[in-house]
Amino acid sequence: MVEIMLVIGALVVIGLVGLLGALVTVQSVIEIGLWALAIGLLTGLPTGFWYHVVLYRLLSKKMTLPRRWWLSPVQLHPRLGTEETARIQPWFLLGGLSFVLSFGGGIIALAGLLWTR
Repeated sequence: MVEIMLVIGALVVIGLVGLLGALVTVQSVIEIGLWALAIGLLTGLPTGFWYHVVLYRLLSKKMTLPRRWWLSPVQLHPRLGTEETARIQPWFLLGGLSFVLSFGGGIIALAGLLWTR
């Protein structure tokens, strides 16, 4: 039974890849990549900025921040309490997801551009 399901799954994947190959053009790959890059930057820059602002406000009450603390702020997370971590966590996650979206979009756009050559 497992082997039959694996064969059916493989055939479905092969069919979907063939369908996507027929529907997706190089131009659409480039556009999707650029849109993902733009959305990632438009959401990531403000959320990343606000994450650093909130983290600075929370930590500056407790300690003197080292020079260039903003280059590696994750190292300072253990100094936060549970409530403080809960305050920065949404901004941290949104900024990280936006970075992944913009990075992935840039890679997709570059792949589309290289595909045209």
